[in-house]
Amino acid sequence: MPAVNWLAVIAAALSMFVIGGLWYGPLFAKPWQRAAGVSDEQLKSGNMPLIFGLAFVLSLVMAANLAFFVNGLPLGTTVLYAVAAGLGWAALGLSTVALFERRPLSYHLINGGYLTLAFAAMGLILGLWR
Repeated sequence: MPAVNWLAVIAAALSMFVIGGLWYGPLFAKPWQRAAGVSDEQLKSGNMPLIFGLAFVLSLVMAANLAFFVNGLPLGTTVLYAVAAGLGWAALGLSTVALFERRPLSYHLINGGYLTLAFAAMGLILGLWR
């Protein structure tokens, strides 16, 4: 198994979590709600500790997966591969599902933009902190 900097993985996961908080909070909360068909009442009815806890665990798994994928690569290549994973796999995979769900273009752009940016940030952290 390749050596991975687990502190960098945790920092990368935190970055994805923080970007998500900003992205789906002050930046795009209302447009995302409209695109996803989620009401204010639905947002308030969720078990937020569980949702946030699971979201962080999933971010941690994605960061670890990315760390194994880019391990030992130069910084530029690491960031490029991270963007490719965010856009080419995560965002486009989500958009494939969203097509069948008949989601509006704004749904694709908001969620795909988040995933691409979050993966780029994770790649930057993993590439810088070896």
